[in-house]
Amino acid sequence: MVQGSNDRPVVHIVDDDESLRASLESLFRSVGIQTRTYGSASEFVDAARTDAPGCIVLDVRLPGTSGLDFQDQLIGLGIRFPVILITGHGDIPMSVRAMKKGAVDFLPKPFRDQDMLDAAAAAIERDRKRRAESGDTARLAESFATLTPREQQVMMLVTTGKMNKQVAGDLGLSEVTVKIHRGAAMRKMGARTLADLVRMADALKTMEP
Repeated sequence: MVQGSNDRPVVHIVDDDESLRASLESLFRSVGIQTRTYGSASEFVDAARTDAPGCIVLDVRLPGTSGLDFQDQLIGLGIRFPVILITGHGDIPMSVRAMKKGAVDFLPKPFRDQDMLDAAAAAIERDRKRRAESGDTARLAESFATLTPREQQVMMLVTTGKMNKQVAGDLGLSEVTVKIHRGAAMRKMGARTLADLVRMADALKTMEP
């Protein structure tokens, strides 16, 4: 459940150890970072969350769903926060699995406060970048939706490297008409050059299911 957006980052701490949750909450508060704490993975999923940049500090050993299994489930749940895993019983295969799944860091307990702060800073920055890129792609999709169906066809064909003459042949149009549609597409998309339009088309293709 997601509430309104704000820009202040939030570290979500998921650990069944109440004293550790309190300790981490105090640590992050000391450097001005907001926190939310949860005793289990299900508690995190059920909680209302603000749509703010942040990360999840996730204990590997949790009641019910383990931290590693929950890390696997996050994307399927539409939760894209970067993850920092912590454990008192870590081993190399476990840390390799976590990192392959995209964890920012894997910290064995007891960890140094500075290591946790550094990991959280890196995770929050990663989340900010993801959000910025996602916003850029959403704006591209909105611009693309303003094109007529024919302009969309022309745009996607010319950005594959086809000449106007080839696009005209593919669509049964005159070369002049293709040039008109191509110019309209570039104007509506805000593309100054064909190279700009190609980058936009590539970004739009990554959104396709």
